[in-house]
Amino acid sequence: MSAQLKPQSAIPLNCSPEEWEARLELACCYRAVEHMGWHRDSIYNHISVRAPGRDAHFLLNPFGLMYQEVTASNLLKVDLKSNKVMPSPYPVFAPGFVVHASVHRVREDLKCVIHTHSFAGMAVSAQEQGILPLTLASMGLQGRVAYYDCEGITDDPDECERIAAALGDKNAMVLRNHGLLAAGDTVGQAFALMRKLEESCAVQIMAQAGGARLSIPPKDIVQKTSKQAAVSIVKPQLMGADKETSKKDVAWDAMRRLMDRLYPDYRD
Repeated sequence: MSAQLKPQSAIPLNCSPEEWEARLELACCYRAVEHMGWHRDSIYNHISVRAPGRDAHFLLNPFGLMYQEVTASNLLKVDLKSNKVMPSPYPVFAPGFVVHASVHRVREDLKCVIHTHSFAGMAVSAQEQGILPLTLASMGLQGRVAYYDCEGITDDPDECERIAAALGDKNAMVLRNHGLLAAGDTVGQAFALMRKLEESCAVQIMAQAGGARLSIPPKDIVQKTSKQAAVSIVKPQLMGADKETSKKDVAWDAMRRLMDRLYPDYRD
């Protein structure tokens, strides 16, 4: 690794407390995605977060760093055209931001976009039928996943409109022959959705590899499960004696505590 790309320690940043918290969340997400084994592309791929404020600015990883080297202070701040809006010694991998810009440009309700090239995700993206309703997680995704046909390497800004059109009002997408995308109005919700996508794809490949005939539940059960999942995604039920409900990302809070124990340097 060149001197320019050597991970640096925390540096003073001219940003608001809200942006610093967004940086902490995003840096933590990079570590969590790698910890879960979803990241297989060395220095490629992105997770992006809309920076707090009125401007259309976004935070993402510096090109040249592994996910385990991403920290709150070395995250880049860019506009929709991948131009840096805050000085940084690190370069931007502009072609990799095309998929993210497609979503951020038209869906202001989505603050975080995660894109992965996991083996299981790519394998299912190469299957014509897409994600099958084999488990509770994958049944919950039925009708909530968009599909986008491959046009080659996504490095053409003109492709943004077509990707955005394919996503529509959904928060999850299978980019055929490519990978997976999940988005949410918080980092926690995007991570939870990607977890469902990745789990569904991994189980599907394992079930198909078993060689036995797949057991797909009846259509009415799939639809019922999908409706149940829609409620839990928006307002997860906490299984307490008083049946409390909350929009708090309790699962993400738990993941952040784990990352704090395992990889505390993401806070640098």
